[in-house]
Amino acid sequence: MNIPKVSIALLTKESKMPTYATDGSSGLDLYSNNTETLILKSKSQMLISTGVKIKLPEYHEGQIRSRSGLAAKNEIFVLNSPGTIDSDYRGEIKVILYNMSENDFMIEPSMKIAQMVITKYERVNLELGVVENDTERGSGGFGSTGLQYNSN
Repeated sequence: MNIPKVSIALLTKESKMPTYATDGSSGLDLYSNNTETLILKSKSQMLISTGVKIKLPEYHEGQIRSRSGLAAKNEIFVLNSPGTIDSDYRGEIKVILYNMSENDFMIEPSMKIAQMVITKYERVNLELGVVENDTERGSGGFGSTGLQYNSN
């Protein structure tokens, strides 16, 4: 198997290298890069530094996703999940966390805050043309193939 190489820079002495938790993990754990405990207030968001930047191969992206444990146990989510790290981005990776719970949440130094899945993608060429409704679904939208969508 040809495994792509990704260059990574640790920006501070506190920065932690992203890690795969197990041999079967698809996502790399991302760690907070704070030196003191941060308080993520109830029903609020915070931009969290990871202290790392990466150089992805062309036609690859990093998808930033919520950690299932933080979501299930504490109602902490990556707000724009999945966030996208483009292959030409060279800045620090930061994660927007949102606290949906009624309780404030403590983000400890070097805490696992999100995961990043690196995946290959294809680009397409768009061309103007006629788009026919010639499929069984046609222009059916929300709920057209299952549960009905209620906008109320």
